[in-house]
Amino acid sequence: MGRGRRFGLAMSLGILFGSASWGVAAALGVSALMLANAWVFEVIRYIGAAYLLYLAFKALRSAMKPGSAGQERLISGTFRSVFAKGALIHLTNPKAILSWGAVYALVLPVGAQTTDLLITFAYLYAGSIIVFIGYAFLFSSPPMVAAYRKARRWFEGTFALFFGAASLKILTTRIV
Repeated sequence: MGRGRRFGLAMSLGILFGSASWGVAAALGVSALMLANAWVFEVIRYIGAAYLLYLAFKALRSAMKPGSAGQERLISGTFRSVFAKGALIHLTNPKAILSWGAVYALVLPVGAQTTDLLITFAYLYAGSIIVFIGYAFLFSSPPMVAAYRKARRWFEGTFALFFGAASLKILTTRIV
């Protein structure tokens, strides 16, 4: 947000990279392999939960700083590192591959052709592109940045709460 649209796009492109990675992995059957080999899913789950706890800690620490302190964190990083952060957020989300796999299982009939799989992927991915690029443009606009800066401590505290709660939910959910 603080660095403008270029860096908002970098974050979005990283998230889209992660989404495409999970979409292709699910299409190749990795989600079925993960369900058959629960330890792979568990590793991704714990890495994702740890990353969410890290984000919760950073957000809480930022929320505790008065005034504009913490703004430096918002505007730090290179284009490449912001892209990597976006990719990491999505790649450490274990439900992403399960979501892709579930959609493929629900939408495509047994024995679907490769073209059907590609069309389904393209349709879903196009929606993701519209949403995440739209977020980049919306949330990097000057009015949104100004609104965020005014309410930064409240937002950071809320983010800390949600990241922490999501991490705990991931850690305490029992997968059958």
